[in-house]
Amino acid sequence: MAGATMTEKSAVPEKLVYARPRAMIDTLTHYCPGCGHGILHRLVCEVLDELGVREETIGVAPVGCAVFAYDYFDFDCSESAHGRAPAVATGIKRIHPDKLVFTYQGDGDLAAIGTAEIVHAAARGENISVVFVNNAIYGMTGGQLAPTTLPGQKTSSTPLGRDPKLAGFPVKVCEMLATQDGAAYIVRVAMDGPAGVARARSAIRTAFKVQLAGLGFSLVEVLSPCPVGWGLTPVEAMDWVRESMAPYFPPGEYKVADAVRRLLAAEGAPAARADEREAGEPVGW
Repeated sequence: MAGATMTEKSAVPEKLVYARPRAMIDTLTHYCPGCGHGILHRLVCEVLDELGVREETIGVAPVGCAVFAYDYFDFDCSESAHGRAPAVATGIKRIHPDKLVFTYQGDGDLAAIGTAEIVHAAARGENISVVFVNNAIYGMTGGQLAPTTLPGQKTSSTPLGRDPKLAGFPVKVCEMLATQDGAAYIVRVAMDGPAGVARARSAIRTAFKVQLAGLGFSLVEVLSPCPVGWGLTPVEAMDWVRESMAPYFPPGEYKVADAVRRLLAAEGAPAARADEREAGEPVGW
C-alpha cells in the first residue's frame, strides 16, 4: 500500500480474548475491594455459558454478603431465608427436574444456621449443586466469629483470637458431607491466585455436569479472600488463604462417586482416586 506508515502495515485484526460472560449482568459491584465473590460470580457465569444452560438455570441466593447475587446473574434466581437455600433448591429442583438448580452460600449461611439443611440435602442425595464460599468470617454483619473461623483468628467478636475452649473448633464441611451416602461430588479449592481460580472453575463445571447427568448432590467449597474483614490488603489476603486457611482446610477432592469418575473419564478429565483414601480425606491438589 503506497504511502502507508509502518503502523498501518503491521496492524493486525483485533482479537477479543476476555469479555463479560453472557450470563453476567453488566453492572457495578457492591463487593469490597479484593473480595472473592466477584471472581466466583464470573466463574459460575462462564461455566453456564460454556455448558449452554443459562436459560435452564435457577440460582438460589443466601443471606450474607452475596444476598444480592441475583443482581449480577442474568438468569432466574430465588432468594431464601437465612441458611435455607438447600431446602428452597430442593423444592425448585423437584418441581423442575429439567433445570440446573444451584445454591450460592457463605460459611455463616451454610455452616451455622443452615447446617441441618445442607447435611440432610446431602444425605437425601438431592440432585442440586452448591457453591460454598468459606472466608472464615461473618463479612456482611461486621466481621464476627464464623463456624469456619480458625483457632487463634481475631474477629470483632473474638478480639483476642478464637479460643477452642470457649468457641469450639472450626466446622469442616467437606469432611462432614463426604461421609453422606447421597453425596456424589464433594471438593474444596483455594482461590489463592490464578491457578486456584482455574481449579475453582473446573470444580464448578464438574459439579454442574454431575447434576446435569442426574448423579446426585454436589458441593464445591471455595476458600475465598475477605481483605476488609481480615484487615489485610487484597494481595495479603490471597497469601493468607494459602498460608493459613489451606493448611487447616486442605484443598482436594473429598468424595467422587464411581458414577462421577466414569463421567469424568468419558470426558478425559482426571478423577479422584477414591480407593486411596478414607471418607473425609482429600485426594490432593
